[in-house]
Amino acid sequence: MRRMRNVKIVATLGPASDDYDTIRRLFEIGVDVFRLNMSHGSHEEIRERHTIIRQIEQELGRPIAILADLQGPKLRVGVFAGDSEELVEGASFRMDLDTTEGDSSRVCLPHPEIFKALKPGATLLVNDGKIRLRVDKCGEDFADCSVVTGGTISNRKGVNVPDVVLPLKALSEKDLADLEFVCQIGVDWLALSFVQRPEDVHEARELVSGRAAIMTKVEKPAAVEAYDDILAVSDGIMVARGDLGVELPVQAVPPIQKRLIRGARAAAKPVIVATQMLESMIESPMPTRAEVSDVANAIYEGADAVMLSAESAAGDFPLEAVRTMNAVAEEVEKGEMYRNIIESARVVERSTTADSIVSAAREIAENTGVKAICCFTHSGTTALKTARERPRVPILALTPFTATARRLCLSWGVNCFMTHGDVSRFKMAVVSAARAARQGQFANAEDNVVVVAGVPFNIPGSTNILRVAPCDERLIFNTDPE
Repeated sequence: MRRMRNVKIVATLGPASDDYDTIRRLFEIGVDVFRLNMSHGSHEEIRERHTIIRQIEQELGRPIAILADLQGPKLRVGVFAGDSEELVEGASFRMDLDTTEGDSSRVCLPHPEIFKALKPGATLLVNDGKIRLRVDKCGEDFADCSVVTGGTISNRKGVNVPDVVLPLKALSEKDLADLEFVCQIGVDWLALSFVQRPEDVHEARELVSGRAAIMTKVEKPAAVEAYDDILAVSDGIMVARGDLGVELPVQAVPPIQKRLIRGARAAAKPVIVATQMLESMIESPMPTRAEVSDVANAIYEGADAVMLSAESAAGDFPLEAVRTMNAVAEEVEKGEMYRNIIESARVVERSTTADSIVSAAREIAENTGVKAICCFTHSGTTALKTARERPRVPILALTPFTATARRLCLSWGVNCFMTHGDVSRFKMAVVSAARAARQGQFANAEDNVVVVAGVPFNIPGSTNILRVAPCDERLIFNTDPE
């Protein structure tokens, strides 16, 4: 079941994909990471999907990553006497804290924190930006607005406030309960919504207490502005283009996507491109040409993973969507243009011994015909640094820790193997690497691999040795030191 591509595929589970047979088939045809969307489904439904994934993992003997995506605070208007109203461009419209039913002139916005942050000239977006309001006058319990873009406004439609940093925590009461639940059942990645500042990530990390890696969703303009600081305290990044495209001009999203991807890659942290990648496949077995180009562009940009949302969770063709994404990835990556683009964006980082070791491993592998780079890793850092190099040969991550293997399933080009038995001696570590390369059909007995490790073993961050080793175990025992 070796993947013939380096970019990973994330698929969201939902009503269209919540039974054993479908989830197993999704994994077999290409899914590397399963996303559990905490915005939809009860805890019991989430638990059942989690149990099925772990069952499949055990049966196939291959680590599978699970990403739990928290909902984040939801800002919504109240209700209308007639369920909906038409707002006309140029008209006046008020939002306030009055809980009485709304009409064509006003509606309740039950979020006092929004009014506290608003200033005249700020923008309020309703229903995914379809309605745009400009704040003319505001106070602690109201905002008098002019309708810039009109349309139908109806009960409990979402509100976005792109121009200000809201005094809201990224974790709502629901999120706190969901966070503890998914950490208890055992997920590998936790995606945070509504992040505006690094402190939002710090709060989540304290609550997680090492039980999962933190994936920050960049979906707010404030997060884009504070990206470097947010990246520094995150384990991974999700480019959540849906909300970015609502709160920012749509033409600003592509260059932002490129900047976020390059920043995450330079930091050796995995980055997912998400939202509307194959949107038409919710209802159609075939994607549009524009969607295929969108997926391809994310791969050309060097993203670690591309993600399916409603396409696999609630669509009519979840298997076809995964097959399409897999086929696009394979086609893009086998072209020389892909290698030229990926390598032109490479940032050679050699500030530490580990950086220099993995950079040298990539150069040796590409210049000598070595079949794979085998990394021994405890925390996953060595494999992440190797993935940052985007080598032309496969990356094999060998670790004794299941949690590390699962988290690395999200990283570009990394194939995870569990190590068993004694690898405290370097010779046995080389033997384990050779066996993994042969077992995974990355090499045969006549080939060589590059082995990267830290000696002494069992000390995180100690990468300090590189060995070009044969895959023939007899040669290893005859030539390698103890």
